[in-house]
Amino acid sequence: QVQVAESGGGLVQPGGSLRLSCAASGRIFSIYIMGWYRQAPGKQRELVANISSGRITNYVDSVKGRFTISRDDAKKTVYLQMNNLNPEDTAVYYCNADIISRSTMRRENYWGQGTQVTVSS
Repeated sequence: QVQVAESGGGLVQPGGSLRLSCAASGRIFSIYIMGWYRQAPGKQRELVANISSGRITNYVDSVKGRFTISRDDAKKTVYLQMNNLNPEDTAVYYCNADIISRSTMRRENYWGQGTQVTVSS
């Protein structure tokens, strides 16, 4: 059973920083694109950033220059370093990954349970 699980959320003051982590586990054959989405109250879920297996990155305009996505394939982990946070970044952040499991040998999409990020003074 393949799973992805986030960690690292919390409460931070405006201008502060947080680092989110997402680890994939289970019988994994290969991991393709990994990314972070977020959903604020009353809003649709949006892509924040993603990173391909070739390290090509993509960011939503509102986080460019403040957030950095990276991955460690040996640890099957993707990170999101968030700097200069502001209240508009408050949301539940979800990890997402395209993974081929050894059980099915099919490429499938997996979501984490989400981690709350609150930016407030």
